[in-house]
Amino acid sequence: MVLRLVFLGPPGAGKGTIAQRLCEAHKLLQISTGELLREETGRGTELGNKVKAIMESGQYVEDEIVAELVENKLKELGEEKGFILDGFPRTIKQAGILEGILNKLGLKLNGAFDIEASDETIIERLSGRRSCGKCGKIYHLKNIPPKEEGKCDKCSSVLVQRNDDKPEVIKTRLETYREKTAPLVKYYEEKGLLKVIDANGKVNENIQNVETILGVIE
Repeated sequence: MVLRLVFLGPPGAGKGTIAQRLCEAHKLLQISTGELLREETGRGTELGNKVKAIMESGQYVEDEIVAELVENKLKELGEEKGFILDGFPRTIKQAGILEGILNKLGLKLNGAFDIEASDETIIERLSGRRSCGKCGKIYHLKNIPPKEEGKCDKCSSVLVQRNDDKPEVIKTRLETYREKTAPLVKYYEEKGLLKVIDANGKVNENIQNVETILGVIE
């Protein structure tokens, strides 16, 4: 069976990390809308600058922009390659758009995983995150510290904290999530696709929780 999954859950719950490990294990493609949008901002276009301002404020980018990026990526995959959508859909409207895209391409989801963690866990995870401004390698001050404080192990460039990883912005992101994204849990539950994952534990524990459910799906 070709796995086609959606990952839900608040920012910082561990969706990206879990998705990356699962994609390596099951030969899936991780489609992170956050990465797609950051690539756009990196080009320095007018659209990229607009997207950057929205992201740094903790708000969401317009549906049409995200949907176009996602559809283009799914077209590239075709029917033989599985994927995990990480960060899309984020609203009921986007879920409808995604369903339309999948129907158009003749694809069907196998499951929607709700990756959950407490606010305390999320703030600790995100506020401690640092990234290399040059190569993009991710660190965490507590869990994955660099060998030399403030410098990337790979290229020795200065590590920076993203604006949307600062505590005050994290709280805004969580509020926005609860307002706009949480209803998706009910949406996918009604479709019989919802799988709830407790992601408050360590990475390996969280991944094993997902693998257990994947065994049932496959």
